[in-house]
Amino acid sequence: TLTGSNLTEATAVAFGGTPVAFTVVSDNHITATAPAGAGGAANVTVTTPGGTSPAAVYTRVGPPVV
Repeated sequence: TLTGSNLTEATAVAFGGTPVAFTVVSDNHITATAPAGAGGAANVTVTTPGGTSPAAVYTRVGPPVV
């Protein structure tokens, strides 16, 4: 889940530069599916007709180990 403002006209969401599938839920809420891959930090950006957001850091953690 990504939150912000002016998201209604989002045209792209990217994790670490990789475009991902997303759904605009409202002007301040987008759901997106992070790409499969190794754990660690990735920059997340949202692009609208007004430009691309500054990167926010998303950290993927692996599944729990028992």
